[in-house]
Amino acid sequence: MQNGQLLAAIDLGSNSFRLEIGILEHGHIRRVEYLKETVRQGNGLDADRMLSKEAMERGWECLARFSERLSGFQAKFVRAVATQTLREAKNRDVFLTQAEKLLGYPIEVISGREEARLIYSGVANLLPQSEEKRLVVDIGGGSTEFVLGTDKVEFAKSVNIGCVRMSERHFTHDLPDSGQVASATEDIDEAIAQAAKLVPITTAKTLIAVAGTATTVAAAALDLPTYDRYAIHLSRIPAEKVHSASKMFLRSTQEERAALGYMHPGRVDVISAGSLVLSRIMHATGATEFVASESDILDGMAWSLAK
Repeated sequence: MQNGQLLAAIDLGSNSFRLEIGILEHGHIRRVEYLKETVRQGNGLDADRMLSKEAMERGWECLARFSERLSGFQAKFVRAVATQTLREAKNRDVFLTQAEKLLGYPIEVISGREEARLIYSGVANLLPQSEEKRLVVDIGGGSTEFVLGTDKVEFAKSVNIGCVRMSERHFTHDLPDSGQVASATEDIDEAIAQAAKLVPITTAKTLIAVAGTATTVAAAALDLPTYDRYAIHLSRIPAEKVHSASKMFLRSTQEERAALGYMHPGRVDVISAGSLVLSRIMHATGATEFVASESDILDGMAWSLAK
């Protein structure tokens, strides 16, 4: 790929769909457009592994808007991927047939291994090369990925403890009671233990957390008045501040969470569960801090096009 050429990456996640358009400039990708919509495609999936009609329609409407925006840029290289929700959904072909027509590009339902590679690539390309082990954690809507490596992936495991899934499974009220928090904690700890059987999560020198849950917890820990991706990116958040932020979210109402200047509207009702997942990961790994990264799978997809 030559300098000056446009590329586009589209991520169909369980909670949100995202579009990034970038331009390759001397070994770097400069973002020129970014769109994010809370689609909640994974809503209800935990019950019967079926995409609801409403979730599919939200996804189709979003992709039609992405297609319209893409048409104004004429990106030469485009990659669209779907992850955990469409890997699970029994009726995914119904969604994909119409989705590809509306988007105008094929959509890959990638494996957990490929997802891990892209997540790690998105982070590793912005960090100095190192022989030290890094554990990258991506808390999504439907699942959480654990990826360990140095300059490449060595171990990876995906477990079903995403923020949307945990909210639907355990937090049936705005303010979860102690029993709901206890059951969610037990569920999360069991999944982390499952991941740890394959991924040696306590051996990493650095813990890096990506995606909206982690960056929102970072914004809370940094006491930001509004969301500031530049202040958040590569900030180091102590474990005690993660635990404090999680407790704060669990004890606040939806109205109180929505009033926080850094809170994305689409994260208001799932941040309590998501922050609990991150807090339990900090406990399990023994990490004293995590590095918050604004770079994630979307950036890994962009780099896969640029190479």
